[in-house]
Amino acid sequence: MVKETTLYETLGVDPSATPSEIKKAYRKLALKYHPDKNPDAGDKFKQISHAYEVLSDEKKRSIYDEGGEEALNGGPDIGGFHSPMDIFDMFFGTGHGHSRARQERKGKDMIHQLKVSLEDMYNGSTRQLALQKNVICSKCEGRGGKKGSVVSCNTCHGSGTRIRINQIALGMVQQIQTQCRDCGGTGERIAGMSVEL
Repeated sequence: MVKETTLYETLGVDPSATPSEIKKAYRKLALKYHPDKNPDAGDKFKQISHAYEVLSDEKKRSIYDEGGEEALNGGPDIGGFHSPMDIFDMFFGTGHGHSRARQERKGKDMIHQLKVSLEDMYNGSTRQLALQKNVICSKCEGRGGKKGSVVSCNTCHGSGTRIRINQIALGMVQQIQTQCRDCGGTGERIAGMSVEL
């Protein structure tokens, strides 16, 4: 049973709403009441951001459901948001964040040109961009295991493929080339391990 429903009403959702419904409601209201789009609705935007901050976090939502706003104010700050814009930046990915952990995890910047109209930028739209990025494991430096543990596959002799010859009829043979099951087609394996396909 929910003690208070004020934050749910702020987002216009039912107390039994799923996280995706809460996220969808927040996004819709945040776009409508964002200070850049609606300068007179700064307080409303703060209320919406606060409601989303609480209801999107499982722990905070549980505390709010059990004890209301009072229980939240008495508890520790879990989210680490300092202003309504922080949560907006986190949700829409427009900001760079303020935490050190986020900066450390950030990889090298990638730049891709994408044509969008001014109307799409203002109203918001979704575009998909497929990217491929190779990342070398920092622990094994791309070897797949400790130094000396990666050896050439005995089954395929390092080629990554196996050739099977089947006799179909007298004088007729069939040659089938398949990926080696022991090494997964890499030609190498970690000593004592096999790959199942």
